[in-house]
Amino acid sequence: MKPFNDSFFSTVRSFLTVYLPKQKCCSPNTVKSYRMALNLLIDFLLEEKKTPIYAISFDSLNHSTISEFLEWLQTDRKCTPSTCNQRLMALRSFTKYAGIIDVSQISIQNELKKVPYMKVASTIVEFLSEQGLKSLLEQPDIRKPLGVRDRFFMILMYDAAARCQELLDLKLNDFELNTKNPYIYLHGKGAKTRTVPIMSKTAEHYLFYLDKFHPAETRNKEDYVFYTTIHGRKNQMSPDNVAAFMKRYGNSAKATCSDMPPHIHPHQLRHTRAIHLYRGGMPLPLLAEFLGHVNLNTTQIYAYADTEMKRAAIQKACPQSISAPSAAPLWENDEEMIRKLYGLL
Repeated sequence: MKPFNDSFFSTVRSFLTVYLPKQKCCSPNTVKSYRMALNLLIDFLLEEKKTPIYAISFDSLNHSTISEFLEWLQTDRKCTPSTCNQRLMALRSFTKYAGIIDVSQISIQNELKKVPYMKVASTIVEFLSEQGLKSLLEQPDIRKPLGVRDRFFMILMYDAAARCQELLDLKLNDFELNTKNPYIYLHGKGAKTRTVPIMSKTAEHYLFYLDKFHPAETRNKEDYVFYTTIHGRKNQMSPDNVAAFMKRYGNSAKATCSDMPPHIHPHQLRHTRAIHLYRGGMPLPLLAEFLGHVNLNTTQIYAYADTEMKRAAIQKACPQSISAPSAAPLWENDEEMIRKLYGLL
């Protein structure tokens, strides 16, 4: 029986169970993502490099092996460059932690720093026009309970510019309506909580929704706002559920609105609200705070995306006295000019 290399796996365990959740206060989703990256690396070492599990150690994490691992992710598992970069970031974080608890592993950390991130194509921010948003919100049949739920979910997601998971994590005690300006608490990435104001009209929709889905006699402040009922039990609604009904409403909205994007997904409502607020004059630093962005550079995508504001700025900058150029070429009906152009004179 070969001796098992406990150093590597004990570091993995403390990284995932102590360092990330308790010391760095990472969210469960972040821990899950890092665990996936390490599991994929182990799968690669076992399947592709034929390394027995007892032989996996920090020596396996060299520049060459990690470069091959990223190539395997892209070719065999069909991962996008952004996903590969996320896996590399997780491994770099792991080796950094390994260097903290054992200085002899700092060289491994430096090895991974030499592995470059993949180039990621810039993404286009898709958002809805005002008419497209109106058409989408008109699709749910509010004569039915699920129509009431779906419409309120989309209204709230737009108004609060929330991430899908932030809304799914909402509980009844996250709403504060007993004030002049109602607001909600959103629990975002990295276990960060922010206060987001909502419109009075949205609060009215919420009260209407409560009567349908959270009757006063059975209301519990710790209940999830949005839920599904399976076998008589209430469960937190899933992102797949949201994606399904938004896709359905998006497809039906295309019949009445030509402005609808080809594919409708939940995050577009967040993008749409951000664009509308930016057009309304909200400064980017304030918009970043509203959206829960830690880095202002993340918010810059809305400034780049708003072609309508660019067009208006260009029109404003151009003197109105400048007339459009004549469509007729300068040499039209000018025989001498034509001959010069063709080198005949």
